[in-house]
Amino acid sequence: MIAYVTVGADDIALAKRFYSAFLPALEYTLEEGPEGLSFALPVPKGRTPFLPDFYVKPTFDGHPASAGNGSMVAFEARNQNQVRDLHAAALAAGGTNEGQPGFRDAYGPQFFVGYLRDPQGNKIALFSSDPTDPARDE
Repeated sequence: MIAYVTVGADDIALAKRFYSAFLPALEYTLEEGPEGLSFALPVPKGRTPFLPDFYVKPTFDGHPASAGNGSMVAFEARNQNQVRDLHAAALAAGGTNEGQPGFRDAYGPQFFVGYLRDPQGNKIALFSSDPTDPARDE
């Protein structure tokens, strides 16, 4: 099980603006400290934490942060409309479009996804595979 995912950022304020545009809508809460941003899902009393947490941090070595070639973090939305809305909000908050929300031929009839990059260049996917949403025509 993945416990947490960390991406680097040189401008934490810009990263906060970007990630705060969509992660709270997916129920992530934000804790901000001198070490960066920590996003986590709320933990109901008496339950174990939902994983993974998502961290946005400056680099430990002091060199500029860089996006991994082939790396991507995917966040699940409730439905196709939420994918569209959150993709648009993330773009308005400084993201770059890497693929408009829609179906992708390779992923099945219910998989609806939009791609973008955060201000640092990290690739992000917002997806839904809700079986109650309309499927792609086959």
